[in-house]
Amino acid sequence: IIIDQFLASSEQKWGHRSGLTLYLPHGYEDQGPEHSSARLERFLQLSANNNWTVANCTTPAQLFHLLRRQAHQTLKKPLILMAPKALLRKPECVSSLGEFASGSFEEVMPDLSVKTARRVIFCSGRVYYDLLAARKTSDVALIRIEQLYPFEAEKIKNVIQSYAGASDWCWVQEEPRNMGAWSYIFPLLNQLTS
Repeated sequence: IIIDQFLASSEQKWGHRSGLTLYLPHGYEDQGPEHSSARLERFLQLSANNNWTVANCTTPAQLFHLLRRQAHQTLKKPLILMAPKALLRKPECVSSLGEFASGSFEEVMPDLSVKTARRVIFCSGRVYYDLLAARKTSDVALIRIEQLYPFEAEKIKNVIQSYAGASDWCWVQEEPRNMGAWSYIFPLLNQLTS
């Protein structure tokens, strides 16, 4: 009720702006129900009229830049941040000092290691590292959508155009189809890739 009535609709309903950040556990990590999912789909269902930002970062530098952007924004909006604890234990999930010192938050992260792709896989969060470990060929591009809402259609369209020769486009998530970002993201990506 607090999230529905006071956070998601605080600006529209009460005229109140908030820069609150919710740092929520997310992902299937076999550590019990309170650790398994922050119900990403519920937050995306409540997303409308730029009422907040919903993100799922894949690197420490991305997290740093997102939190810095949140702290410095002039027009306050809540930040819903999905944060799987498993990323704390992944040796691949690192950032260089240079990535912290320069740059900014990237809403969409293209796969710079693949120039020509047969298949393009869109994902968000921890599942990226599973896909990276399972990738066997160099013609599969893994595109990370770090900010799910507001949806950055133009940035994603630019990534799609850079892989114009790809014949297969898909979204991958660790949750079942009736959970996670699937119901929110599929129509948006389908529109851009059709």
